[in-house]
Amino acid sequence: MTRPAGLAAYITVTAAYWAFMLTDGALRMLVLLHFHTLGFSPVQLAYLFVLYEIAGVITNLSAGWVAARFGLTSTLYAGLSLQVLALLALTQLDPTWSITASVVFVMLVQGLSGVAKDLAKMSSKSAVKILAPATGGGLFRWVATLTGSKNAVKGSGFLLGAVLLAAFGFVPSVLTMAAVLFVILIGVVTGMPKGLPVGRKDAKFSEVFSKNSNINWLSAARLFLFGARDVWFVVGLPIYFYAVLSDGTTESNRTAFFMIGTFMAVWTILYGIVQGSAPRILKAASRSNEEILVLAKRWAGLLVTVPAFLAGLVWLVPEPSNVLTATIVLGLLVFGGIFAVNSALHSFLILSLTDAKRVTMDVGFYYMANSVGRLVGTVLSGFTYQMGGLSLCLGTATLMIGLGWLGTSQLKAPKTVHRDTPISASHD
Repeated sequence: MTRPAGLAAYITVTAAYWAFMLTDGALRMLVLLHFHTLGFSPVQLAYLFVLYEIAGVITNLSAGWVAARFGLTSTLYAGLSLQVLALLALTQLDPTWSITASVVFVMLVQGLSGVAKDLAKMSSKSAVKILAPATGGGLFRWVATLTGSKNAVKGSGFLLGAVLLAAFGFVPSVLTMAAVLFVILIGVVTGMPKGLPVGRKDAKFSEVFSKNSNINWLSAARLFLFGARDVWFVVGLPIYFYAVLSDGTTESNRTAFFMIGTFMAVWTILYGIVQGSAPRILKAASRSNEEILVLAKRWAGLLVTVPAFLAGLVWLVPEPSNVLTATIVLGLLVFGGIFAVNSALHSFLILSLTDAKRVTMDVGFYYMANSVGRLVGTVLSGFTYQMGGLSLCLGTATLMIGLGWLGTSQLKAPKTVHRDTPISASHD
């Protein structure tokens, strides 16, 4: 494959991934805020995303094998198509249904969306690794561009979803996103250059399970890291902010939706910026294997302090106030910065610790653990908020980060580190 063809394919894949993540972020905010206004409890809201995360676990576990068997273009097209179907299905929700029926229906649709997301993610990230030039730091530049921009796009999706809901309502917003994504899909199918792997018939599913202790410990650490984020991010914080900002009127609801969406967007965008800057922050180019592992442990320990402080603060000051809300916002932005560095370290380590012959399988296993963490965090977000409010959400996050630090501390330095591996190449 020539470089121009590779570049064209990279641009096409990136555009497809951007479009998908924009709708993914918007859909999450639309579903969360819409059903909260309908009277769903925090636990019921968490249920809405359970199958989404379960689907991520299953899809990531098998994603390496699926791509190896059927090819990357096929899985990319499948991911985009399934997301269009999920959006269209969501518009069929009948407001006269019972809460139980509504929860079950939305869970099933979100499960379909979860499969779509992880097929698209796996395809895009794997394609970039294959398409990038092998010399001149091409992989670093291409992956950093995709991952950094991805978080900005997803963050914009959070804001877009909140704005669409406030301005147009639920069904028109979802239909609009389905139409736009369908147009993108047609453009991707017609514009995708040749050159991506078409698959191999002898790929074995058993290859997805790792026998490398480093991969297993790092996967466990990843599980707790992302569980610690989602335990407050998915349900707890948006509902807390809604309670603080809205009195139930239409006008205050719109204001609350906009403010919640703005915070989620800003948090995610800043997360992406810090993530992309991680190599400079850590001065990674000049560090040894042992030093990078020490940094991973140190930054995990540093992350523990932020939710611990905020949990104690919210517990000591149970009555909402402007000062408390501002402190929570600032504290969680600090959490996002430290979290981004931790995520970047993990993403470097998974690529440096794995064997080149089974990188697809090990990365798939690793991101399966990531999805398990998000699943656990999502469920706990609803339960902990309902049982103890935001302070219990943040306290649970503190415990999970501590467990992640224990997993990271078990890692052993590999004999060699590939310096062309981008430390900022996070896949979440």
